[in-house]
Amino acid sequence: MMYRKLFLTFFLFFSFFIAIYPSKKENTNLFDYCYSFEKILSGNSLEKSKNVSKKYKIFAKNITLFGTKKTKGALVNKIINQYKTSKQSYIISLVPNKFYCLSGYWIERINPGTFQSIIYEKSKERINNYKNSKKEFDEFIKDINSEYKSIKKEIDDFF
Repeated sequence: MMYRKLFLTFFLFFSFFIAIYPSKKENTNLFDYCYSFEKILSGNSLEKSKNVSKKYKIFAKNITLFGTKKTKGALVNKIINQYKTSKQSYIISLVPNKFYCLSGYWIERINPGTFQSIIYEKSKERINNYKNSKKEFDEFIKDINSEYKSIKKEIDDFF
């Protein structure tokens, strides 16, 4: 019986710590996890940048702080909503955005740069898709152009 009470006390303390820490650490409103998540994302993305001078980092940090103060988590909420609609899963859409934001905050706190690498890979994938589409389009235009030249030559030969 004593172990249950000890376990319950530890569980409640741990849950309280997990729920309160992001708001206190990021200096945001209590339970405003998306804003805390957005702040840690922007901060970690600047910290992970190795090829950027210190002067530029300070400037970029001020700009990102200004941006996150303006959006206050709305950007992260919008991204989560887009993710939910793209997956079209009842279970994923059932989970509230605050839970995703809290989970994302802790993932980013424990392993900084996780979401930055995911976003980078997705962006790289989209750029490659665009490049492939452009190559296909260029080939299509080339075929049309050669067909046009062929028809023009036949018309010129005819007259």
